[in-house]
Amino acid sequence: MSSSQTPLITFIGGGNMASAIIGGLVRQGHPVNALQVVEPWDEQRVRLTQQFPGMTVLPAASAELKPSDLVVWAVKPQTFKDAAEAARAHVAGALHLSVAAGITSESIARWLGTERVVRAMPNTPALVGLGMTGLMARAAVSADDKALVEQVVRTTGELVWVNVEADLDAVTALSGSGPAYVFYFLEAMRDAGAAMGLSPEVAYQLAVGTFVGASTLAQRSDDPPQVLRERVTSKGGTTYAAITSMESSGMKDRFAQALKAAQARAAELGREFGA
Repeated sequence: MSSSQTPLITFIGGGNMASAIIGGLVRQGHPVNALQVVEPWDEQRVRLTQQFPGMTVLPAASAELKPSDLVVWAVKPQTFKDAAEAARAHVAGALHLSVAAGITSESIARWLGTERVVRAMPNTPALVGLGMTGLMARAAVSADDKALVEQVVRTTGELVWVNVEADLDAVTALSGSGPAYVFYFLEAMRDAGAAMGLSPEVAYQLAVGTFVGASTLAQRSDDPPQVLRERVTSKGGTTYAAITSMESSGMKDRFAQALKAAQARAAELGREFGA
């Protein structure tokens, strides 16, 4: 990408998700002098400056900010409104990409005075380039705007677009919060393995390797998950015993209820902090 084509990207908030995106951009050749960050915490500013030498890192939005092509909002939902009001005058004309959970694009558009808003729901595997991000654009977002957003988000992994904003609450429940469910099952498998006589370290290695392998197999296969499961489940065998036990305890229904709770909380966040 030539310098004349390089978009200037500003990050409001410089925490883990912003750092993951910045790292991905830099690895793909985006120059650090075309990146700038507003990060109020001293320690994180120092960390960013050390990690990405030459990048502009400011304690607050001010006239020092260069005109931006894209502003990435990587702030906590409860601080978004204040951050938007503080930065609004300095980011006029930019496309805006929010990775804040729950905050609706309507609230963001109102706070920033623009309709060029895209909402994203990423997840933490973005930190290792294996993220899954759901995206939703307001009507004023152009095809070129979407292409720029995709260029940025793809540095952290895969993405999907949804057309209805409420669907992002379901995305939050599935993939946004999803890594925690995987870690929860890894904990349970490690503890169960240890209870069966394995060392916790060996049990955890087996569990992680199994998740990685099974997920990769699912990703590469054209078969639906139930077919993949049935291939491992011989009637009367060990897997059959485990699956039967889980089914009899209603695990699938309980898991679905847990995801619905996450979906409901995502919607609540929008109402709680979007006024």
